[in-house]
Amino acid sequence: MGQDTRSAVPSNVPAQRITDDEFRRFRDFLYRRTGLHFADGKRYFVDKRLLERMEATGCPSFQAYFALLRADPGPEVQLLINRFTVNETYFFREEHQFRTLVAELLPALTAHRPGAPIRIWSMPCATGEESYSIAIWLLEHWREVDRHEVEIIGSDIDTRTLDAAEAGYYGARALMRLSPDLVARYFEPVAVPPGSEARYRIIGDLRQSVRFTRVNLVDPVATAAYRGFDIVFCRNLLIYFDDASRRLAAEALYDSLLPGGFLCLGHSESMGRISPLFETCRFPEAVVYRKPGAGAHGRS
Repeated sequence: MGQDTRSAVPSNVPAQRITDDEFRRFRDFLYRRTGLHFADGKRYFVDKRLLERMEATGCPSFQAYFALLRADPGPEVQLLINRFTVNETYFFREEHQFRTLVAELLPALTAHRPGAPIRIWSMPCATGEESYSIAIWLLEHWREVDRHEVEIIGSDIDTRTLDAAEAGYYGARALMRLSPDLVARYFEPVAVPPGSEARYRIIGDLRQSVRFTRVNLVDPVATAAYRGFDIVFCRNLLIYFDDASRRLAAEALYDSLLPGGFLCLGHSESMGRISPLFETCRFPEAVVYRKPGAGAHGRS
């Protein structure tokens, strides 16, 4: 890395620098809190956000800020976590999984329990696009939707994104995969100043159909309340974890599912390389993971 491994700091953050030792101490602290692991190559990403929070809290040094985190691990720790989460998403992302949801997963789950409730967990939900996409897809493509009570819960560790999800405002980029007809049916245009990007708000019925909660997936105490789901979407989160955190997450996801329930991961993620708990199910358009048991033929 050369003689000086300290990262450059943008002009809009304080002039302090984070030393190598401080970087490692902070990285370990964040890892224990969230399971997120940042390699040395992410040094600029970490330093920039850490220095921003030091400036916001008026801490003149890393030592002072780290003491604040350890002495008062409440609001400031959450604000810090919010700065380190990645929330890049849009409606109907990885659409092939939604087609598999309707064509394969739901028929397998409901074949021997017609009319039974369906519980779906979207974790992480980011700013709501993931969870609302599930709701819209079911309304548009699942013929049985009116015969079942469907519960969708969206969860994330980032309280800022959860607030945005509940509010339900989106720009044109988030809606880029939706047809104009779908946008007209499920979104209301929002007045914006001339020359500004178009804004839309998801309709009230859909906002009320999804419940949003804060959960840390690698905290067994936090995830203990999340049980009894038929389907879990956990897409593009495990790529930010190391092996130990992935195993913890896999156990939490396994425990959250009913026997026979299904887990959908991101296209670059594979549970087969993380945990032996799940069965691999290969469908025409997607690979998903199943919790062994009788759930696909009736709840155990």
